[in-house]
Amino acid sequence: MSVVAPTVTAESADDYKLQIERIHTFADRVHIDITDGEFAPTFTVGEAQIWWPQDWTVDIHAMVARPADHVEALISLKPNMIIFHVETDEDIVPILKQVKKFDIKAGIALLKSTVPSTVAAAIEVADHVMIFSGDLGRQGGTASLMQLEKVRLIKAIRQDVEIGWDGGVTVENAFGLSQGGVDVLNVGSTIASSDDPKNTYATLVSEINKHGVI
Repeated sequence: MSVVAPTVTAESADDYKLQIERIHTFADRVHIDITDGEFAPTFTVGEAQIWWPQDWTVDIHAMVARPADHVEALISLKPNMIIFHVETDEDIVPILKQVKKFDIKAGIALLKSTVPSTVAAAIEVADHVMIFSGDLGRQGGTASLMQLEKVRLIKAIRQDVEIGWDGGVTVENAFGLSQGGVDVLNVGSTIASSDDPKNTYATLVSEINKHGVI
């Protein structure tokens, strides 16, 4: 069954706190973005400024050019999962293995132009593969549903891997994404920009749990 994970993308400690407070009462699994201004063109809060309520399951999405420079600090935070992009110049496989040694799930993210077969070695090691359909370091992107074809291609390499989606998730497309094989729908602006984020979250959960009509 798919899950909805609100996304936190904050450029300052104050903004981060506000975003945490807006989703604290209903969030369970949460997706936190960090960027370095290089791999992604924006700067967000860094590892030293990240915190979260104890009862949350947190996935950290690190949009950074040099994962090796960040992995130890991220491991020290003890999140549920750390996600790095496969498009960096570093060999991501040893970094994924390092993360897993600490009983933390290791995830990879694939940009729209990345073909799964070209990163099969990383997919075989990863616990989670996130299909990235958004804009690096920003919320409010558009979901390119053609990217759903990657679910089949990823599963052909690693059948049991968890599939995530980041970018443009809305109430209108959440059901289609979940039916397309996405396990974790990371939701940014649809929740963050809502006047009633709790109700919007509940609506998204209802959408992904409804039964399809044949």
